[in-house]
Amino acid sequence: MVKAAKAAKTAKAAKAAKAAEAAETTGAAQPADAARPRKAAAARPESRLALVRRARRINRELAEMYPYAHPELDFENPFQLLVATVLSAQTTDLRVNQTTPALFAAYPTPEDMAAADPEALEQLIRPTGFFRAKAKSLLGLSAALRDRFDGEVPGRLEDLVTLPGVGRKTANVVLGNAFGVPGLTVDTHFGRLVRRWKWTSQEDPEKVEAEIAALFPKSEWTMLSHRIIFHGRRVCHARKPACGACPIAPLCPSYGEGETDPDKAKKLLKYELGGQPGQRLRPPTDYPGRAAVPLGATASLEAAAPLEASASLGSALGSAVGSAASVEAAE
Repeated sequence: MVKAAKAAKTAKAAKAAKAAEAAETTGAAQPADAARPRKAAAARPESRLALVRRARRINRELAEMYPYAHPELDFENPFQLLVATVLSAQTTDLRVNQTTPALFAAYPTPEDMAAADPEALEQLIRPTGFFRAKAKSLLGLSAALRDRFDGEVPGRLEDLVTLPGVGRKTANVVLGNAFGVPGLTVDTHFGRLVRRWKWTSQEDPEKVEAEIAALFPKSEWTMLSHRIIFHGRRVCHARKPACGACPIAPLCPSYGEGETDPDKAKKLLKYELGGQPGQRLRPPTDYPGRAAVPLGATASLEAAAPLEASASLGSALGSAVGSAASVEAAE
């Protein structure tokens, strides 16, 4: 009887195996519990190849959404960009842009700023916050430019980071936008988004920079930074992301952290996407929004002409959702 039971069990197993093989060959439907391995497979860590493909696809989607992405600091030369970037710490680019016209009128060159009265300099940059520490950095870097670099901003990272108040982030901003040398700008927006997208789990800016740099060609680094920062300021906010109005939602592993209702999400959009002025007083000619206003001035949003950016966003969102069938689509 034991032998008969074993034989029956063996026959049953063989029959099940044969049925599974036949179903796999013909594409027949599997039992409900056969979906479990697929579910487990979906939970596996993303492969390196899949990560690279997803990251680059997100970059392409952002490029379509923000073809006008640019540095949001007003500047006319490397020195102005360097100063503006130092001032942008712990404040908005808008506040810096509202402050620098008077600053550069008073001190147009490193030599002029190095000779500035500290108290007068502090008063000019006071609106940007932390003005005493920033004034000390500006005086120090201006003197260093005058004494060590003949009054010129150097075009090498290793030289820039020797200037007072200048770290890798500031150096990469200057190199990428004043000298055309590719670099990643790892600010708070950049770091927040690349972690939300699971491109990295690192918190240290230099480690974040290294890991993200490895995902993209060097030629993409500067524009990638602009696109990510644009998206972080306009859509993927820190506290309440506008998930329901985000074209890359199908590619985002953190979708749902914010508002998913499309109508409610659209109300969270900022700057040109929300029908509001941008951060620059002198934006590029291809910028689809309105310029910001000088310090102390007021702007009437009601009197402004409607922007077409929201329509563009809706089109981009529809395109992204419609083409989201496979995150691992080939490059």
